[in-house]
Amino acid sequence: MSSTQNLKQRLEAVNEYERTPIPKNKLKGWKSFIGTYAGEHTAGTEFVLGPLFVAHGASAGDLVSGLIVGNILAVLSWAFLTGKVAVKTRTTLYYQLEKIAGNRFTLVYNVVNAALFCFLAGSMIAVSATAVGIPFNLQMPSLTDVYPNSVGWIITVFGIGAITTVVAMFGFNVISKFANIAAPWMIMIFIAAAVGVLPRLGINSFSDFWPVAETTIWNGVPLEGQSKFTFWHIMFFAWFCNMGMHIGMADLSLLRYAKKWTYGFSSATGMFLGHFIAWMASGILYSLFLIESKGSLVFAPGPIAYEAAGIAGAVCVVIAGWTTANPTLYRAGLAIQSINPKWKTWKVTLFVGLVTTIAACFPALVMQLLEFVALYGLILMPLGAVIFLDVFVLPKMGLASNYAELTNSHFNPAVGITWGISLIFCLGLNIYGGIEIFFLGLPGWFVAVFVYLLASKAIQKKVTNVSPTIPLTY
Repeated sequence: MSSTQNLKQRLEAVNEYERTPIPKNKLKGWKSFIGTYAGEHTAGTEFVLGPLFVAHGASAGDLVSGLIVGNILAVLSWAFLTGKVAVKTRTTLYYQLEKIAGNRFTLVYNVVNAALFCFLAGSMIAVSATAVGIPFNLQMPSLTDVYPNSVGWIITVFGIGAITTVVAMFGFNVISKFANIAAPWMIMIFIAAAVGVLPRLGINSFSDFWPVAETTIWNGVPLEGQSKFTFWHIMFFAWFCNMGMHIGMADLSLLRYAKKWTYGFSSATGMFLGHFIAWMASGILYSLFLIESKGSLVFAPGPIAYEAAGIAGAVCVVIAGWTTANPTLYRAGLAIQSINPKWKTWKVTLFVGLVTTIAACFPALVMQLLEFVALYGLILMPLGAVIFLDVFVLPKMGLASNYAELTNSHFNPAVGITWGISLIFCLGLNIYGGIEIFFLGLPGWFVAVFVYLLASKAIQKKVTNVSPTIPLTY
């Protein structure tokens, strides 16, 4: 048997239970989730987001306090919202939403969702490319770049995209194993690199750190052309940068494998190793880069890490990009595959990987990552509220869960109304109220809750023979 045939057989054998609950014998222990979350969130985004806090003029006090509060709120959201729904339903986000909203609505949602995941994964492939390009003296993107700046950049991105796609095609088991191997090493590189450059910033003892942090690293002065970040920006961003995953319920696809809902607290490894230690470490590296390059606008995680930690730093950037891109591509593949269950997940993931790699060629994905992840979470947020209410609240109100499935309906108007009104409300706050995108998720979630409960009650009242247990017949 040829190696190609063997590879195809292995891919065909991958069963991700896209439309059935996870069997008990396939449930995973807490170690799988600790490694997955640590690997995914101690990853390529950290080499981008940490420096962007420096660029936006966050002060040291605002950064530390904002990250602590925001990360705690994120972990609680993963456990009490996503974790509880995941172990009760044991289904993917996409199949659960189809049962609630109908396949016509889910078709639109899945395409939007997959596109957002592709762009996020693409930005991480671009991050890895900045490190791979170092030996070839590749021209690196700057803060103002939008389009590819060389053929070499495109070739590098396509090479990394191919490797990332192959790993994602093998499903959750391979992704979690990859993360468990990479995560402990990566966080040590983050810490070692940051500690190693402290003397170059004038920090030679523990007592030197905070004064230098306040005056040099996070001095509260934004770079030219960048807005000013306060405690509230940082706290809400730390909480909502992964809103699509927890409040938006995208991580149902991962936590459905958990034996207990409390495994949602495993996200703390990612939040405090990645979204606290790694963000601060990469901010330290970028601050030094700005000083030694005399304010260069080049924004490339690879060279920044290489300057601080040598080859180990550059390799860390490459693998960090992979550990975020892999599970993100996996989620995107599941989103597209749910449109047509007959499609093989690995083939869909291959297609999604190609789209993602093309998107990764555009540096703007990296340069606008703060705004993009906020927008991505905001778009998915209303449907997360819908799923949580449908699973836990509607039955207590005497209303039916899984309305579309029970009524053999292709579209549940309550879901469409909720999504539309919530996003219009957030858009209005942004345009007419002047409220920045980082702050829109919280009021938007409460609007989604209010609208879905009212719309469900009104719509189900019109259909008198729908109940939580007895489907309609025609």
